[in-house]
Order: sequence, then C-alpha cells, then structure tokens
Amino acid sequence: MTEEIRADSYVGFDSITNQIEHKLLKRGFQFNVMVVGQTGLGKSTLVNTIFASHLIDSKGRFASDEPVRQTTEIQALSHVIVENGVKLRLNIVDTPGYGDQVNNDNCWDPIVKYIKDQHSAYLRKELTAMRDRFIQDTRIHCCLYFINPTGHSLRAIDITVMKKLSEVVNVVPVIAKSDSLTFDEREAFKQKIREELIYHNIRLYPFDTDENDEEETALNESIRNIIPFAVVGSERQVIIDGRPVRGRKNRWGVVNVEDSTHCEFMHLRNFLTRTHLQDLIETTALIHYEAFRSKQLLALKEGVNARPAADRPQ
Repeated sequence: MTEEIRADSYVGFDSITNQIEHKLLKRGFQFNVMVVGQTGLGKSTLVNTIFASHLIDSKGRFASDEPVRQTTEIQALSHVIVENGVKLRLNIVDTPGYGDQVNNDNCWDPIVKYIKDQHSAYLRKELTAMRDRFIQDTRIHCCLYFINPTGHSLRAIDITVMKKLSEVVNVVPVIAKSDSLTFDEREAFKQKIREELIYHNIRLYPFDTDENDEEETALNESIRNIIPFAVVGSERQVIIDGRPVRGRKNRWGVVNVEDSTHCEFMHLRNFLTRTHLQDLIETTALIHYEAFRSKQLLALKEGVNARPAADRPQ
C-alpha cells in the first residue's frame, strides 16, 4: 500500500497538467465521424450545423434523371477547425447510396469493412519496427446513424445495421428531421425505438465501465434517457425576436434549431463536443480497437503455431 504524503513546501510538479495541455494543444486533436442513413435525411446539413461550419456539400440524389447509386460508396473529407486556440482535425466519412436500393441486402458490408480497414491500418503501423511517434488515427470514433422519422418503428434494415455497427464502432442514433413529427408522436417514437434496441440486444454508446465515477455514470444515464436524439439541422439564419438564429421556417412557424424545447440538437452537439468527445476517442481505442487487435493477434499466433516447426520464425 502506497502512503500519500503532502510536500512541506511547493515543489512544482502540479504544473504537469499545464505541460500536458501545452503539448496537446500544440499537436491538436483528431476526431473521425461517420454518418450513415438514406439520401435526403439531412446528414450533411446536420454535420455542418453541429460544427458551425460548411464542411460537407449536400449532394444527395434529388434529380429524377440522376442514376441511383448501385452500391454504398465511402467518401472521406478532412478539415481542420480552430476554436479558442484548440485545433481539431475532423474527418467526416459519408456513405452515399446506403439504403437507397430496392434490395438493400448486405448494403452495410462496405461500411463495416471500411471501419475494420481503419483498425487494420492502425494495427499495421503499430507493429512496424520503425513506427511513427504519433500514428495517424483514421479509426472511426463515432457513427451517427440516421433514422427515418416515420413515427412507427425501426425498419428491419435499421435493426440489422445498428447491430452490425455496434460491434465495431460507437453508434449514436438520431431521428432525422424530427420537426415532421408532433411532440407526442416524437416521444412515442423514441420510446418504441428504445424498446426495440433493448429487445434486439443492440448495445449503443455510451457504455458504463468500472472506471466511471458517480458523476459520469449519472451523465451517461441521462444521455441514454434521451437517445435516440430527435434533431433538426439548418445552416440558414432566421430572425426570432429580432435576432438571427439557425432554424427552419415553414407555414406553421419557425423551428429554432438551438432551442431545446423545439428539438434535441443542442443535447446532441453538447454530447458530441462538450462532454463525450474525448471518451468517444478513448472508447474506440480501448474497446473496439482492442477487441479487433486481440482477435487479429490471436489469429496470427495460431497461424504461426500451425506451421511446421522448421518454418516457424526463430
């Protein structure tokens, strides 16, 4: 047992937190987000709204003469955002074509493969003899899964894909364009989704671990009571009470995106950027990547042991 001793006079090692902060600020932070959902659910608009920047162009298939994508494509965009001296390298991975076919069997395979490929690339860099001091991290830290605001229940494809994705990445479900539902419809829909997630044993982020203190456990529980986030995204400014806010105007009135009584966008943004950003990164490394790494190294070991003794590396 280690005894805790208080120094008789000031030594200065408590400044280590400032030293760490200085180094981290100098290096910057990496955050990789994947968005999955059908065309037309506002994926690009929501990401742009969250980070208050025009990061993705809305290039959904809206023209009737434009051909339907035959497969799910993977498109990665990189940006550097600076806020109060903090530099965030943001990778946004879009999945155009997902769920847009008449037959969507296995449309999730390219998405799962992409996530695993990033784990594999990171593992290869880790195992090289002359590895980089700081390995470029392209592992997906968060997957925003967009649910169609039907107001009824999850589709079979939603259940299958969220189950597949939750095994390899932190999945955060959102109800897209939730202003198409009344408040009563929205709450009933959210409750139905939560029941289906439990019934199908789909384990979504955030997770509770033994390392969490009471405050973190309570915060995670409050998040789980909100999930799925019912959101509205908008890059446009509308005037409410004489001041410009991001919102959507229709014939019934104005939806203020940043008003938590209108939608849960603010809860989602605070969750992603202000309370759980670092935990999303750490969970990716300590849970999803570690599970992948262990499986790969065990397979490698078994492969070596299966070879004749003379062919094994010495």
